[in-house]
Amino acid sequence: MTGWSCMIGRRTHQFGTLRELMGRATPLRSGDELAGVAARSAEERAAAQLCLADVPLARFLSDPLIPYEEDSVTRLIVDTHAPEAFAPVSGLSVGGFRDWLLDYGTDTPALSALAPGLTPEMVAAVSKVMGIQDLVLVAKKCRVVTAFRNTLGLPGRLSVRLQPNHPVDDLRGIAASMVDGLLYGCGDAVIGVNPATDRPEVLDSLLRMIDEVIRRYGIPTQGCVLAHITAQMDAIARGAPVDLLFQSIAGTEAANASFGVTLELLAEGHAAALALGRGTVGSNVMYFETGQGSALSAGAHHGVDQQTLEARAYAVARRFSPLLVNSVVGFIGPEYLLNGKQILRAGLEDHFCGKLLGLPMGVDVCHTNHAEADPDDMDALLTLLGVAGCNYIMGVPGSDDVMLGYQSTSFHDSHYLRQVLGLRPAPEFEAWLVRMRLASDDGRLLPAGPAHALLTRGSA
Repeated sequence: MTGWSCMIGRRTHQFGTLRELMGRATPLRSGDELAGVAARSAEERAAAQLCLADVPLARFLSDPLIPYEEDSVTRLIVDTHAPEAFAPVSGLSVGGFRDWLLDYGTDTPALSALAPGLTPEMVAAVSKVMGIQDLVLVAKKCRVVTAFRNTLGLPGRLSVRLQPNHPVDDLRGIAASMVDGLLYGCGDAVIGVNPATDRPEVLDSLLRMIDEVIRRYGIPTQGCVLAHITAQMDAIARGAPVDLLFQSIAGTEAANASFGVTLELLAEGHAAALALGRGTVGSNVMYFETGQGSALSAGAHHGVDQQTLEARAYAVARRFSPLLVNSVVGFIGPEYLLNGKQILRAGLEDHFCGKLLGLPMGVDVCHTNHAEADPDDMDALLTLLGVAGCNYIMGVPGSDDVMLGYQSTSFHDSHYLRQVLGLRPAPEFEAWLVRMRLASDDGRLLPAGPAHALLTRGSA
């Protein structure tokens, strides 16, 4: 087969390559328009989706969108593919795979067993012919459980990254935000600070402060300072208390190079973090962040649509069995996701694709201040992700990150979602909240007076 064609009305639409077909079939987003890979009309998009539905899943194994010889991520995808796991769906087309995913009989064990047999391009393709209801339903059936000092991703649980950033890395300001978040039951996913600078002395002081709070109050959670992986590895060498190793990643070798990382460097860091043995209930030590548009912004997209490239980043993450993967869905800006509608669709796609590939997905429900989006859009995405079984979300003081300069979800938002959907924190963290008299046995937050242990210099 050298191409695809589909007639709608009196017009025949033709697509010469699988790469072109994938781009034209993608729901509208500004980044694909910027890259010149988007459909030129709604009719062309519908034609591409009809053609894509008939493509055999196996075609993605024989026709890589980015050549094997040119890209380390492609080589990772091909070399780690598990044919035995792929066997149950190997004879299906993209459209047939959608039907299989939605079938009553396709349950959580079946999806977990299938994950190693799927490639990012397969899951990206099927997402392009699925509606929002489909993305939510299938993701809800996926379950990915990870552990370090607590257990994340269990049924009926929703965790929160406590994100206490500060524009000048002031330890007192960061500590105040940490306490605020803990009082709202946030922080079970990770207490993670984006530093304003990568200076070694700043990184070490942040790591030691977070570690001291966790140890002093016996909090069953993990800390992380989201500096470049090389800076964190240097901190390990200096003896700093590193729990999780963080890195932003992308879906092509060239895009990862723009972040200053290679697969070999990630493997070295993973080994260094494992060797510390700081986990108590598990050994998932990596934390990755991704976002649609990162490859295009680096000029490293190879003519592939941004959502497929995002899914390819999940192959990189999957290689290292992470504790957390976070799609920072609206962070890069309206050049890539123009408005609330595009952000909402992209967030659900990312969560679906990551979960289907076997990853512990969280989503930063966010937008930049110059995007055509508002809190109502974010509330809608937040609620849909909760229904879809998202592992964790962000907790930012007042939902306004004063260091990164974008809008995310607040500490209050997590409590809304837990209440409306009957969700609870990670079990070990929930027990700590009850023990600290921050929450009741039924999950309600309790008022904390000025004499509470978290608000004094005493220990728990």
